[in-house]
Amino acid sequence: MRGNRSRDTRPELALRRAVHGLGLRYRVSVRPLPEVRRTADLVFVRAKVAVFLDGCFWHGCPTHHTVAKRNAAFWAEKVARNKARDEDTNRRLQEAGWVPVRVWEHEDPHTAAERVRGVVEARRAP
Repeated sequence: MRGNRSRDTRPELALRRAVHGLGLRYRVSVRPLPEVRRTADLVFVRAKVAVFLDGCFWHGCPTHHTVAKRNAAFWAEKVARNKARDEDTNRRLQEAGWVPVRVWEHEDPHTAAERVRGVVEARRAP
């Protein structure tokens, strides 16, 4: 488990490079809601946009999620809890006036960055 990084993963760095290349500036690994122990990968504080880069295995990607061969029941429950927590996080952020953006690790970083830019610019517009 030690090898599973919580930040600065290869997909996250690719997304950050692509978003930065579009001229957007953001904060990294920040809790959008300080009272809730959930950290977003990219946070646009003024626009109130929180971007989460979700791993296909850990968050149950409908396309690429693989079922664990060992201790399958444990991992199935773990992924189900992660999905429930993701939904709860999205709900809490929306109630607080934030927009959560979910990006899968398998998505093209440039396409995802364009989607993020669209959301951020829409929130910045008067």
